[in-house]
Amino acid sequence: MPAVFWTGKLSPTWKALVNLSNLLAWLTGNARDQTAMKKRVQKGYEGEITDHIDSYDEVGINHYTKIAQALLEPVDVKGKSVLDVGCGTGILSFALLDQGAERVVGGDLSRRMLSGCQKKAQSLGVHSRTANFQLCDAEELPYAGNLFDLVTSSMILGMIPDQQRVISEMARVLKPGGTLATAAHGTNLYWEACERTFRTIPLKYILGYRVEFWPRNEADLNRYMRRAGLAEVQTQRLVWKDTYPEGGAVFDFFASTSGAWWNAKFPPDVVDQLSSKVRAAFVEEGVREITSDVVLAYGRKPMK
Repeated sequence: MPAVFWTGKLSPTWKALVNLSNLLAWLTGNARDQTAMKKRVQKGYEGEITDHIDSYDEVGINHYTKIAQALLEPVDVKGKSVLDVGCGTGILSFALLDQGAERVVGGDLSRRMLSGCQKKAQSLGVHSRTANFQLCDAEELPYAGNLFDLVTSSMILGMIPDQQRVISEMARVLKPGGTLATAAHGTNLYWEACERTFRTIPLKYILGYRVEFWPRNEADLNRYMRRAGLAEVQTQRLVWKDTYPEGGAVFDFFASTSGAWWNAKFPPDVVDQLSSKVRAAFVEEGVREITSDVVLAYGRKPMK
């Protein structure tokens, strides 16, 4: 079941207001419709909400490369068959190949993201037998059990309401003795941008809408992994701030890497106007910093 209340950081006043709205969303059924929630996130990454998604790699490459490197640092990748769940444009997938993975299967809910992966593979001369990218739903992976040596995911859990199901699915397709390694949204992730966005969008567009974002802490990830039957579970939290020359650059990073999926709930004829209004607020109020908060979690599937 999705969390009713906001699980990330906000100022006390705005957390109370957002949670009041979330409670209304639950009572009216909006926050219980997980299919609709998933569709809104998917539309964002398909580029149906904003053309900011065109800049995903341009503004996000350093951020996601840093996370990929941190996630893979303690993992033995060489010679492994790997499933990368929620592969996006393939930043983690190609890092796996660079570190010696024998074969990588990248899965994502967005055809647009997968197209980007395939173009990268072609430009790098990577054969489809080595890296293959497929449409898949993280909650219902289309693969047999006990298939991959290693399963990875980077920054997808916070956008999926049933996080336990995703972790259990990733554990299911692991071979006995295999490793699951995931990087997840921490509770302080992008909190400055989230709060500024809530404060700027007119209340009539937010009231009764539970935004599709469920960041978690180390204890949550530890619990999900153990419930999925994984052993030797370890977690680590990485927190840092990035500073930009002006607020527009912060907004562009925020909107591009997220696909601004929250706009999918708003009337289409006001989306561009609202985006411009939020971006202007970032500039006018000097929002130059954005917090990154990432929880790394690892677990091993016991031998039978």
